[in-house]
Amino acid sequence: IINRALDAGINLIDTGNLYAGGMSEKIIGKTLKENKRRHQVIISTKVDHAPRKRGVSLDEFAPQSAPNEHGNSRLNIIRACELSLKDLQTDYIDIFQIHRYYPEYHIEETLGILTDLVRQGKVRYVGCSTFPPWKVMQAIMLSEMKNYARFVCEESPYNLLDRRIENELIPLAQENGLGILGWSPLAHGVLLGLYSKEDEYPAGTRAAERGSFYADRVSAKGIEVGKKFVKLAKEAGITPAQLGVLWCKDQPGVTAALIGTRKVEHLDDLAKVLE
Repeated sequence: IINRALDAGINLIDTGNLYAGGMSEKIIGKTLKENKRRHQVIISTKVDHAPRKRGVSLDEFAPQSAPNEHGNSRLNIIRACELSLKDLQTDYIDIFQIHRYYPEYHIEETLGILTDLVRQGKVRYVGCSTFPPWKVMQAIMLSEMKNYARFVCEESPYNLLDRRIENELIPLAQENGLGILGWSPLAHGVLLGLYSKEDEYPAGTRAAERGSFYADRVSAKGIEVGKKFVKLAKEAGITPAQLGVLWCKDQPGVTAALIGTRKVEHLDDLAKVLE
């Protein structure tokens, strides 16, 4: 899938130290080492709590059991960065993002260590993910006042069923030169018409694997919108997946729409939006 994506002209690989129970970074690192195409790629990874063991599902994580391996503290960010560099088999990370905002960690401590990592050459740019707009603005102001490394992007959920970032975050980003990476452009598959009932998840879907995570995301209203969306895509002569990604990536202020395909045929379908 990675090689096919690069051949199609996709050059951003978004991952995190939690993804696939910590295995995502290892797979990416191994692939890019074998194909010798690291120089063609922008790698964006994230720091959060450490998976208790490699390869487990997200529902099996116990982040609070290891205080020194959790959150946005100086200690955890250093630890996570070193592990990510090792797993990705690279000597630098293009974009290093703080995965979530935790109020118990002071933003200046977080920005301070991110700045150190940039100056050490281990990280080129820094960003955040799913931060409240006021905290993003505070971070930008502190960076300008105290010469900390400045967030260059914010990664947020964005699709036709979740447009919250339009109220504050997108205007903030446009005024301050902040990139927006929209994740879940297909609303966790709801816009594909995958679900017919709120509490029934077809085999093979992400919701079937992690029902607790999707319980509040697959709603009756969303399912109804999904049916209409599929019909609209058919009338336009494209697939629902293509329409969802096109809508997301073409919205004002959005830098890129992030996709999470697990099959080559799905990637080939979505790659057509680049044409």
